[in-house]
Amino acid sequence: MKILVPCKRVPSTDEPVRVRPDGSGIEDAAIPHMINPFDAIALEEALRIREQQGSGGEVTAIGIGPAEFESELRAALAMGADRAVRVDFEDAVDPWVVAQLLAAMVRREHTDLVLMGKQATDDDSNQVGQMLAGLLDWPQATFASKIEFLELRRVRVARETDRGLETVVIRLPAVITTDLRLNEPRYASLPALMKAKKRPIEIVAGKDLGTEWEPKLRVVRLESVSVNRECVRVADAAELVRRLRYEAKVI
Repeated sequence: MKILVPCKRVPSTDEPVRVRPDGSGIEDAAIPHMINPFDAIALEEALRIREQQGSGGEVTAIGIGPAEFESELRAALAMGADRAVRVDFEDAVDPWVVAQLLAAMVRREHTDLVLMGKQATDDDSNQVGQMLAGLLDWPQATFASKIEFLELRRVRVARETDRGLETVVIRLPAVITTDLRLNEPRYASLPALMKAKKRPIEIVAGKDLGTEWEPKLRVVRLESVSVNRECVRVADAAELVRRLRYEAKVI
């Protein structure tokens, strides 16, 4: 089984994010980056599937962006991915463009399963997986918290919804997006990280994929919003109700 795992490069979730003075984006020059945490969960699940099914499986990590994106792909190799591919792309991307590029790569790689995070921690769009499934005309299962393989290339997926767990059964090839409770990603050891630095990363030019893209989303301006909190002690429940009704402001 060939599993493709998109690994988006995002700012570290442990670092404060600052907006550029002109509002054009975030000031990320000095911020360390990492694999999107949801994609790391997808990669861990792909590795577990390969280990359970034995020989014949292949896990490919894919990133879309310029050369600096390779550090996250090497982290994926250190975790255990068999291959890493970077789509060299320096133009602006939005979920629609990413989905188109991934669809082209899926066709190129003859992929059986795409496992990816349900969303990215930088933009939280939660759109690429659904768009990709639509472009490929593949079944999809989103927000997966449990994945179980059945006979006849069927997969049972427990989905996390606002009303609880929903179980769906889909056939491969398919797109599955992962939720937080699916697993706990493994840590890459230092020796594995050192070895990953010497492993090759395949480069594919975005323009060579035969895809015409036009972003559907344009960021006009970003602004930092500060929330000022004021604590007030009230005498009783009646005063609390009065303050909530007449004085509280919705931010």
